[in-house]
Amino acid sequence: MTDKRESHIPEKTRSRYDEVVAKIDAVCQAHLNDEYAELSRNLAAALARKRPSPIERGKPEIWACAIVYAIGKVNFLFDKSQTPYMRSTDLCAAFGVSPASGSAKANLIFDLFDMMQLDPRWTLPSMVDNNPLIWMLSVNGMIVDIRHMPREAQEVAYLKGLIPYIPADHPERLPKRG
Repeated sequence: MTDKRESHIPEKTRSRYDEVVAKIDAVCQAHLNDEYAELSRNLAAALARKRPSPIERGKPEIWACAIVYAIGKVNFLFDKSQTPYMRSTDLCAAFGVSPASGSAKANLIFDLFDMMQLDPRWTLPSMVDNNPLIWMLSVNGMIVDIRHMPREAQEVAYLKGLIPYIPADHPERLPKRG
């Protein structure tokens, strides 16, 4: 299944991208889930489209590991309280990569894409509801949680592409106010 991002990968990096994604898919299927595979493929595609593409050099297994490692870092994969959970050393071992190499390349990816933990661009779909960075918006100069604003404000934010869905349509997904 080819998505829109994959169709824009330059021919020059297509074969390397395919190698990297095959390794990502194998490890995600064996140890993680489809969400990790999908976001990791998206990040691999973004790397393949960079000019010059960094994935053209180096071992594909290191790039594959670093990509999943970076997505894992954003989504707290290495935190025992999360599901799925995997130690960083186990993730690197699954790719046949040293922890130092996996971590170093992941940090390079973090820098290239200005990533951070809870990064809304790289959050697993199952974590969207609990990611405060997705829902905090500036409204008339005030930072607010749009989930607790009137529906009209939510509709405007949704139409502008600032939030993934209209929270008023999904009250069961709202966080409990304490």
